[in-house]
Amino acid sequence: MPDLAPPETVRAVLADLRAVDGALYAAVAATPTPTLDRALRLLSSAADHSKVSFAVATGLALAGGRARRAAIAGTGAVAIASVAANLLGKRLVRRRRPDREAARVVMARHVPMPTSASFPSGHTASAVAFATAVGVVLPPTAVPLGLLAGAVGYSRVHTGVHYPGDVVAGSVLGLAAAVTSLALTESLLPPAR
Repeated sequence: MPDLAPPETVRAVLADLRAVDGALYAAVAATPTPTLDRALRLLSSAADHSKVSFAVATGLALAGGRARRAAIAGTGAVAIASVAANLLGKRLVRRRRPDREAARVVMARHVPMPTSASFPSGHTASAVAFATAVGVVLPPTAVPLGLLAGAVGYSRVHTGVHYPGDVVAGSVLGLAAAVTSLALTESLLPPAR
């Protein structure tokens, strides 16, 4: 059986990761992007409670056929990702939100600072879960929804409410939620025509 890394090595690696995460956050905060600020702030707000994903799912459900199956898989993935991120991840890790003022995040980027823990990003987890599940069932949607999910994740760092590491963790969680939802959809729904 291999030896486990000593606790001080693990602590050192985690400290280095936190330093990189903080440096990336500061670099985004320090980069002037006046043309993107409003759009990313609006996107970040529109992704609250998965409003964008549910709007797309509604359109897909109304289209029927495979699109309806994609909507079911995507909505299920959002539910799984949301529970995993907000009821499990945030409560277990309890990472504090970034300090926007100390990082000097431009005021034009600000969205309301959530009161929940920072890790993982629930917005990102849900957006990636939806995009992945829908994209697997309905491949022509994979690229546009994937780009939208990426933009949602970046918007959370851009607006100053998440560290990049929170977004990466949310993405991984979203992928796992999509795989789970797709498996459930496959086992519970009749085969697609």
